[in-house]
Amino acid sequence: MSLMSKTLTFLHLRSIFIIALGALSVWGFAPYYLFPLSILSVAGLFYFWLKSNTTHQVAQIGFLYGLGLFGVGFYWIYISLHYYGGMPMVIAGILTFLLAAFMASILAIAGVLSLRLARSHKSTLIIAMPVLLALSDWVRSWIFTGFPWMTLGYSQLPYSPLAGYMPIVGVYGVSFITALIASIIAFWLVEKPTSILWRRNSIAAIVLTFVAGSLLHWVEWTTPTGKPISVSLLQGNIPQDLKWDLDIAEHTLNKYLNMAEQSHAQLIVMPETALPVLSNELPQKLKTRLHHHASKNKGGVLVGVVEREDGHYFNSVISFDGTTSMSYRKSHLVPFGEFIPLKAALGWVYRDLLNMPLSDLSRGSKTQQPMSIAGEKIAVNICYEDVFGEEIIRQLPTATLLVNATNDAWYGDSFAADQHLQFSQARALETGRMMLRATNTGATAIIDTKGYVLANAPHFTEIILNGSAQGYTGSTPYVSWGNWPFILLSFALLIVLWWRNRATNT
Repeated sequence: MSLMSKTLTFLHLRSIFIIALGALSVWGFAPYYLFPLSILSVAGLFYFWLKSNTTHQVAQIGFLYGLGLFGVGFYWIYISLHYYGGMPMVIAGILTFLLAAFMASILAIAGVLSLRLARSHKSTLIIAMPVLLALSDWVRSWIFTGFPWMTLGYSQLPYSPLAGYMPIVGVYGVSFITALIASIIAFWLVEKPTSILWRRNSIAAIVLTFVAGSLLHWVEWTTPTGKPISVSLLQGNIPQDLKWDLDIAEHTLNKYLNMAEQSHAQLIVMPETALPVLSNELPQKLKTRLHHHASKNKGGVLVGVVEREDGHYFNSVISFDGTTSMSYRKSHLVPFGEFIPLKAALGWVYRDLLNMPLSDLSRGSKTQQPMSIAGEKIAVNICYEDVFGEEIIRQLPTATLLVNATNDAWYGDSFAADQHLQFSQARALETGRMMLRATNTGATAIIDTKGYVLANAPHFTEIILNGSAQGYTGSTPYVSWGNWPFILLSFALLIVLWWRNRATNT
């Protein structure tokens, strides 16, 4: 075999290994929760970055790693587009790949910027790489309305000691801390430090970071208020391909009504769009019975339904509390799922390629207030709104309890629902509030303030998950400051690194 052939074979095998390295990180997330694997995976990415000498190599490595991470991490988008959205197989596959490639490109850019900041001091990479990786996670949370799936910080929830930092710096801060540990490990592997002081300090830094996180996990940032209330979370298990079928709409309405009336809980929660009719078309008999049942239980029933007002449609959760009704309207909509971006140019996608209901909804207000039910102030969020911690805290510290109504039936028997559950675990930990999740097919769960699942329902099962929930008052540092400490610290570090590099070059 010629030297060129050997070189091409080596590069080919290395590319496959880097893609596999990115895929390895997925095992740190739900439903596996093997958090050390994500740290080691990122350490491997940083190792290859440190061994590279050109921006082209760094970009290629970051892109390949990202393809493995995102391609495996949200492969279930293909299921949504093809099996439930009706999109042709090839086009669904291409679009899923393009989304993964776009996310991978952001990671590749983070690597290139890291190398450029460290032109004069390679040791600068030990800080530059984790800062820019964490910032790439943050950028993915808002660019084109945001899709921060597979954000590194989530991989540490809820069992890693690093989860203890979540109520202070939020998930992107935990991304940085996690990546910093990976960066130190990578430097060990590449530089093989001979300085005893450096070795001692690096080991001490990792140990202290884990110990401090463990101790912070015991801090009670918020205080219980009032007595616990009884709750019932309804999982109707309506197949997605039948959910909007007019022939079974009445059956679905009766199913959820009967499930609600079987419960004696003070708070009963139905999933997102549980009732497949417009709110103003709900049978009066159903509404009367829900109000009566809520009054009898001295509480309320939260119902997922679509509202129509002045020609606009809203993905909503409305309450029945015996006398009045309150409403929460989803504010952060899913692009290409709940609204049509660039409608004039892309409307044909929905007309010719997709068969998705509720694809042109309106946004609810960003300043909605918690609902008052059973003595609690309940901050409702719908579906993947719980991916955005900075949006959840808009209703805090007023809210005493968090409720997420969702429908992940779109993603079939994949791990999407479990990944979504992990986001809710993060929000509970960030806010110091319990989180109640009512879903159509899973993962319905009761989560405590430390992010642990106290009770959960089996997937794809019709069930009423009963339990209790405690309201909490007060603010975690994250509720008070949001992502700003992470953002300001990250850009401050980048400025320092840029100034150091510039000063050396001049």
